[in-house]
Amino acid sequence: MAKTVLVVDDDPTQRRLIQAVLDREGFQVVHAENGHQALDRLQHGGGADVVLLDLVMPGMSGLETLKEARACGIRCPVVVLTATGGIETVVKAMQAGAQDFFVKPASAERIIISIRNALQMGDLNAEVDRLKKHTSGRTSFEDLVGTSPAMRMVKTLGERAAKSTIPVLILGESGVGKEVIARAMHGASDRKGKPFVAVNCGALPANLIESILFGHEKGSFTGATDKHLGKFQEANGGCLFLDEIGELPLDMQVKLLRAIQEGEVDPIGSKRPVKVDVRIISATNRDLAQQVKSGLFREDLYYRLNVYPIDAPSLRERREDIPTLVEHFIRRFNVEEGKRVAGATGETLAMLQAFDWPGNVRQLENAVYRAIVLCDGPYLQAHDFPAISGVAAPIPAAEAGAEPTAATANPVMLSDLPPLPDAPVRILDDRGHLRTLDEIERDLIQHAIEVYAGHMSEVARRLGIGRSTLYRKVREQGLEGLIEKAAS
Repeated sequence: MAKTVLVVDDDPTQRRLIQAVLDREGFQVVHAENGHQALDRLQHGGGADVVLLDLVMPGMSGLETLKEARACGIRCPVVVLTATGGIETVVKAMQAGAQDFFVKPASAERIIISIRNALQMGDLNAEVDRLKKHTSGRTSFEDLVGTSPAMRMVKTLGERAAKSTIPVLILGESGVGKEVIARAMHGASDRKGKPFVAVNCGALPANLIESILFGHEKGSFTGATDKHLGKFQEANGGCLFLDEIGELPLDMQVKLLRAIQEGEVDPIGSKRPVKVDVRIISATNRDLAQQVKSGLFREDLYYRLNVYPIDAPSLRERREDIPTLVEHFIRRFNVEEGKRVAGATGETLAMLQAFDWPGNVRQLENAVYRAIVLCDGPYLQAHDFPAISGVAAPIPAAEAGAEPTAATANPVMLSDLPPLPDAPVRILDDRGHLRTLDEIERDLIQHAIEVYAGHMSEVARRLGIGRSTLYRKVREQGLEGLIEKAAS
């Protein structure tokens, strides 16, 4: 999705010149002739990712426009333009919240560098804000990415539940973001800023579940060298999120039910129960009603937890949110990896929207992360997602440790490859005995190179090994010449 640049200048010639520069770099450009138009666009017209703001304009000046925008809570990065270069005016603009400035007329390179720096600073500020909210327990439903009907329903139900202490059960497939919804519910409630403790019930060791949840006293069992509060007491005054609640053993379900009903826990080795004030939000990717019928989940606990169910939609049910999610992940991973990827091409976004995403948002997040690390251009391309597009990106010659070949110069379409023959690699020799592992491995690599026409990135992916490992094995097995032959 192309970044939007708002150019605010009363001179139409300057606006056209700047637009010509930005169009070549793939930015989407919108215009405003004065400060009032700019504020209206930023507040009610969809906003902008970066603002280029002329300081000298009739009516409302650029400096006044900037101050008014910041007073209204508009935090997008602003680059100011000046024809005079007066240092005093520029300093005032920077103090008012501008990220950069340049003197008109500026070179195309100077304009692009200013915008990219401003975008990077905007991404950094957004990531800092996100992390602050996450760590302080103040994530809200405004921070949930997506405006699809399914997500709007989740936000509506979650905001209503947040105003009370009603037990909430979040249902949905693995990877849909159930914990994100739970954190937003906590951040939108009166308990925001208080502890938010997440527990994955499926990852708790069977012999330590009771101690982890309810705590223990010093010396209550072998190895209990110190007193441990437990997750319920850690979350006291805040929220306890029980993820994968369907994985909890039956004996622990009884104790969990009592803790929820009575508002108190019995630490192991304690002489008396401990009162706790905890908001319970649970989540599962299982069919708890079916587990109740099968005797794997207690019916009384099920009804205690399933008071206010919220269905978290799968990603294939909210495909229209994928471009926004991709932009969100690009901004985040740009900061983490020190990259400057501006976005994804339209063709790439269409491809991502057509994919089914069995791993949901978590799978999309990891796919974008990998693409960001490997991307060398300003925009993510289809070949940056080889597992989805079926297109393998070319391998740099320096990385492959060999001269570039026809196989590494062009991507491969998997639909163009011949079908795999049956039993392509022999396991037994002529006498019926097992062949050695080296012999089988050599034949398998040779066969893979032939089937995938020498496209080593795809060969490595199909064999489940790294490219450097593949090239090392090719050299050890003396198969270098086969790559050129297979590509020809």
